[in-house]
Amino acid sequence: MGDEEYEDLLRPLLLPQLTYSRDEVLLGKPCPIPASSGLYAWFFDEVPPVVPVPERLAAVPWKVLYVGIAPKPVPRNGARASRRTIRDRVKEHLRGNAEGSTLRLTLGCLLADQLGLELRRVGSGNRLTFVHGEQVLNDWLDAHARVSYLAVDSPRDVERVVIEREYLPLNLSDNRHNPFFEELTRIRKDAKAAARALPVVANPSGRGG
Repeated sequence: MGDEEYEDLLRPLLLPQLTYSRDEVLLGKPCPIPASSGLYAWFFDEVPPVVPVPERLAAVPWKVLYVGIAPKPVPRNGARASRRTIRDRVKEHLRGNAEGSTLRLTLGCLLADQLGLELRRVGSGNRLTFVHGEQVLNDWLDAHARVSYLAVDSPRDVERVVIEREYLPLNLSDNRHNPFFEELTRIRKDAKAAARALPVVANPSGRGG
């Protein structure tokens, strides 16, 4: 994909005229994110303290730190293909928990000291969430996160190109070239290990557990 083609295709995602807040996505009627396949990009006006920001991005008020897709690629093991849409996934990131959202897991681990979050095993002990801290993370997303989208038929192919070309420190898949990859991998691994060493806590009521 040439530079001009890339810029034309990705402009609505990476340089959008509109981005959407948590309330706009969850309460909007209709929801501004379509129920289609595609990509979504997360913009933040506050970067977690340990995440390095290149000098060229330092003055950018809202920085793109993560992209995702829906549906997931067709499993190679013959399992049923996902039918989830970008609307489904964006809403899951905004109101779900760390077990179902890799973005929430990453943000919670990076903001643990700042927000007083702790990853724990819940319920049967097989699931990891920030328990009541998921609501704290919701409040942080309310204040500091915005999302854009790009509806495309083959999102995985486009996602690979975006991750290769852009500085996306919160992505792990296909992103080993990013200078924050090893540190983020370690932070998440350590948080999971610490959670598994602690007793299981009761599954809280509501969506946060």
